[in-house]
Amino acid sequence: MAKGVEDTAFYVYNRLVSLNEVGGHPDQFGFTVAEFHQLNSQRLQLWPHAMLSTSTHDTKRSEDVRARISVLSEIPDEWAAALTRWSEMNAEKKTTVESEAAPDRNDEYLLYQTLLGTWPLEGHQHDSPEQEAAAAATFAQFRERIAEYMHKATKEAKVHTSWVNPNSTYDSAVAQFVHGILDTTTPNPFLDDIRAFQRRISFYGQFNSLSTVMLKCTSPGVPDIYQGNEIWDFSLVDPDNRRPVDYEYRRGMLEHVRDNSDLPATERAAFLADLLQYSDDGRIKLYVTYQCLNFRRSKHQLFTHGDYSVLEARGEKHEHVCAFARQFADTTMIVVVPRLVFTLMNGVEEPPLGAEVWSDTWLDLPYEQAGWVYQDLMTGRKLSVGERDGAPGLALANIFERFPVILLVRQSVS
Repeated sequence: MAKGVEDTAFYVYNRLVSLNEVGGHPDQFGFTVAEFHQLNSQRLQLWPHAMLSTSTHDTKRSEDVRARISVLSEIPDEWAAALTRWSEMNAEKKTTVESEAAPDRNDEYLLYQTLLGTWPLEGHQHDSPEQEAAAAATFAQFRERIAEYMHKATKEAKVHTSWVNPNSTYDSAVAQFVHGILDTTTPNPFLDDIRAFQRRISFYGQFNSLSTVMLKCTSPGVPDIYQGNEIWDFSLVDPDNRRPVDYEYRRGMLEHVRDNSDLPATERAAFLADLLQYSDDGRIKLYVTYQCLNFRRSKHQLFTHGDYSVLEARGEKHEHVCAFARQFADTTMIVVVPRLVFTLMNGVEEPPLGAEVWSDTWLDLPYEQAGWVYQDLMTGRKLSVGERDGAPGLALANIFERFPVILLVRQSVS
């Protein structure tokens, strides 16, 4: 199974490679929110303690790489136009092998998706020669990682070359192509073009990642976090995903998150704004992980024995919401995350927050009463259940006022 599908077919069938994951089914192009809830309910009934893993030692692409690549599913026309441009720009960098241009179009297509998913976070303008030198060194390492990955990917695909029957001429052509299109020593229009395109993909991909973290940590099952993935990690298949992890860096970041995670809502607002503004550093992912896992520890009975209720949204942006509630004894929590954020924001690179984004969209809370109060663990704010058309619920504009993923806990009701 592994050798035939995961280590062969998954390197040949490259329609959208974020689907080509261990245990995945790339012929199934996503599924609906209703199907997601159905699968969660089924897991609660049959496998309540199953592990929820989004990255492991054996993933083909880390969770954050897949979150980026999946943004392409929202912009097929832009993606097709970019592919046309890039293939024309890079045509002269190909080599003729056995009367055919190498790499072939399928391998080239895999390469472009891989670049979009793994491109290093380049942050803000480099102000000093030292910063420029460090950025250049990081990009050189990235170029070598991609060359090594494509060497492995084409071997695993077994179309033009393989481990058993190597084709050194094709191998060399692929390596030369990777180094050529990522060359920084001469004017390179492709680099400028893909950088601009990738920055947009990366911006929206981070919200896919945050939603995934929240859902993984609160859905039925036991969340598993692979080493290093507490913050952004853009790794590929082994050995790339088994590189040393800088735990000291993460410890320092965790202390910073801890110091700010229990601030009152008014004081925490500035911290959350800073997380969003400088999201490239990964603190925002660590913050969501930290808050969710702490809550799981304090309310473990809720996650061990709690039920699962689907929550429906209505209004203009209802298709961009995934929400559910879990309840056990006197504890009730509500999880709300955005989905398809590129489409939700119409391509505007802003966090999906506020009334301008969410308009009249409303989350129905059929089992609640107007006036009951929930506290949001992410922001520290307290939200009172309101009414619309006689039905209790919360406005999404209010829920998503300060932060893009939400975990609400009902306060004591007298």
